[in-house]
Amino acid sequence: MRLDFIRPLYERQGPYASLYLAAGRGPHELIGGLGGADPASLEALQERAEPGHAVFAAHGDVVLSEALPGGAGPELAHWSPLPRVTPMLAARGENVPHVRVIADHAGAEVTVVGGGSPRTSPEAAVPWLLHRTARGGWSRRRFDAWELGAGLVAAEIDEQVRRIGAELVLLAGEPAARSALCDRLGTKAADRVLMVEQGDRTDREGCRGDAVVALDAWIEQRRQELLYRHFDAAGPTGLHQVGHALREGRAQAVLTPGELDVPAWIGKGGTQLATTREELLGWGVEHPVPERADSALARAAAMTDAELWFCPQLGDVAAVLR
Repeated sequence: MRLDFIRPLYERQGPYASLYLAAGRGPHELIGGLGGADPASLEALQERAEPGHAVFAAHGDVVLSEALPGGAGPELAHWSPLPRVTPMLAARGENVPHVRVIADHAGAEVTVVGGGSPRTSPEAAVPWLLHRTARGGWSRRRFDAWELGAGLVAAEIDEQVRRIGAELVLLAGEPAARSALCDRLGTKAADRVLMVEQGDRTDREGCRGDAVVALDAWIEQRRQELLYRHFDAAGPTGLHQVGHALREGRAQAVLTPGELDVPAWIGKGGTQLATTREELLGWGVEHPVPERADSALARAAAMTDAELWFCPQLGDVAAVLR
């Protein structure tokens, strides 16, 4: 998954209070576990933390609040130099910015799923409106008359692919309408088309389910491709090697078996990550501090535009180089 949406967390220095609340729980039930947190951050959490969310606060401000799919997830309260984001990322699953299209002889419907929206929350869509947000997200436009032209629809798809950096265009509906759209798409969007053979605009729930199945299959194929590239190239393995690749900006993707509750050392810079304090001192980093390895890796990946993929079949963190 791309980590653009968590970058605001690293635009200010910690320490951070990370709070995960299950549905039906209030923040006061967990805040007691935030020993050492500053009073202003605790107050901000009391005021703004919502059940079923992961919330991250620093220096009296809630910097990010993200809904957990289904309101489920771990319950925890953590105070540390970096926000503890890995449980949230694992709960969301791989999130692929993509465009979904249902086309028929009467028109087309375009749904945009940006990188900051969990792909498991279709209820967040706003019917028949094109709603743009700064971070991306769900939006939808309906073209009621096909005579407006497949070119108009194709232009909208091209624009949305460019705007959110979509990795996939899921195209469903009538074969003739799909073909007409494909013929008019720009090269970037056309290269990302994945046909969903079923679905029409009278059965949006069925089409949505077909799209989710197709997306899951694409995600799994992508995961396997990354694993193959890593093993074929004998890519970096282990915190020391992966941290080195991230510091040099050479990592395209970080492959992690899950949460890594092992020690690492970090500096203030986004890529300042090492297995020992002495290593960072040797790089000229002042005042290294200890941190969880998974939190340090997530920050370094986010700040170097590297993807993060969960690969439970791995025994240790690994990387695919650019």
